[in-house]
Amino acid sequence: MINEIKNDAKERMQKSLDSLKSQMNKIRTGRAHPSLLDGIQVEYYGSATPLKQLANVVAEDARTLAVTVFDRTMIQAVEKAIISSDLGLNPATSGTTMRIPLPPLTEERRKDLIKVVRGEAEGARVAVRNIRRDANADLKALLKDKEITEDDDRRSQEEIQKLTDSYVKLVDETLAAKEKELMEI
Repeated sequence: MINEIKNDAKERMQKSLDSLKSQMNKIRTGRAHPSLLDGIQVEYYGSATPLKQLANVVAEDARTLAVTVFDRTMIQAVEKAIISSDLGLNPATSGTTMRIPLPPLTEERRKDLIKVVRGEAEGARVAVRNIRRDANADLKALLKDKEITEDDDRRSQEEIQKLTDSYVKLVDETLAAKEKELMEI
C-alpha cells in the first residue's frame, strides 16, 4: 500500500518534470531546434493538425530551420500557420521547402524569456509539492484507518520528502541549463 503511494508520487513528479522540459523546448533560444515548431497547428482539410504530421522539420544550421511539406497543396497553409504563430518567424518558401531564419535575440527579449522560464519552473515546483501533499494525505488516511503504524507513516513521509527534494533539484537544474542557453550569444 505504502509502495503504491510512493510509486504513484514518483511517477507523477516525473510527468511534471517531463512537462516542464517540453515547455522549455518551446521557448525559443538563439539556436534553431525542430521542437520549436512542435506547438504549431495547421488547418488541414477542416481540422487542426500538428505541423510535424504534415512536414519534416530539421535544423539546417544553427540559425535556420528547414520545413519540407509532404503535400504540395498545403505549403500556403503551413506558411500561414508559422507566420500566425506567436514565435515571430517569417518563412521563405522555395518549392516544397521552407527555410525559416531565426533572428538573433535582443538582450531585452532574453530577459523576458528568462522571466517566462522561471515562471514555468516555479509552476513545476508547485506541482511537485502538490503531489507530495497528496501522497502525505493518502498516508494520513491509511494511518487514520489503522492500516499502517505511526512509524511507517513517519518513515514514508520522510522518503516522499526526499523524493520531492530530488525532483525540485532536477527542476532547478533544468531551469539553470535553460537560463544558460538563453544567455548565450
